[in-house]
Amino acid sequence: MNENLLRTISDAQTGQFNWLNEAGYEKPDEATLLIHAPGRTDFFTDPAGEHVISNAPFLYLDVSGDFRIKAQVAHAFNSTWDAAVLMVRDSAERWAKLCFEATDFGTQAVVSVVTNGVSDDANGVNYHWKTVWLQVIRKGNLFAFHYGPDGEHWNMVRYFRLDAAKQIKVGMEAQCPGGDGADILFKSFSLDRQPVEDMRDGI
Repeated sequence: MNENLLRTISDAQTGQFNWLNEAGYEKPDEATLLIHAPGRTDFFTDPAGEHVISNAPFLYLDVSGDFRIKAQVAHAFNSTWDAAVLMVRDSAERWAKLCFEATDFGTQAVVSVVTNGVSDDANGVNYHWKTVWLQVIRKGNLFAFHYGPDGEHWNMVRYFRLDAAKQIKVGMEAQCPGGDGADILFKSFSLDRQPVEDMRDGI
């Protein structure tokens, strides 16, 4: 079992993590983290060119080379597009995120966004349980997104290439694009360097 890095965060300091767009947070217990996403916060570069937004709180690690991150997440789905997110960020123009999101179709779903100059927006499977595990894998410039019920068994959401620097920002994002604020719960977050045999299977 990989170390839950949320245990390194305290009420007073974020340990090895850093903020992009710092926000308030709480530690419901030693192993979990609740991030308070302000209202009207998101990361998205509209492919229609109508708006660019990059103000959601993102708590990240600087990570070099290949990795796997996974997190168990939950939230109340109060407003459209509220989401618990795992994000990888090379730059403002090149990043990707995997979301457990309240969609504009009235569902809660696993959603992915890949930004390479502009963003796409891909709704995935509807997932009606209260909590889900999310996983992001990097192998060179290949990335894979997965979701699952238990942190051990995975379903692929997306497999893609993103030409990124060796060191990128990797971590947890909390967003509330359509509402006045959202509390996003991360129940576990881990990072490991074990080689992944099958990017599609996620193991």
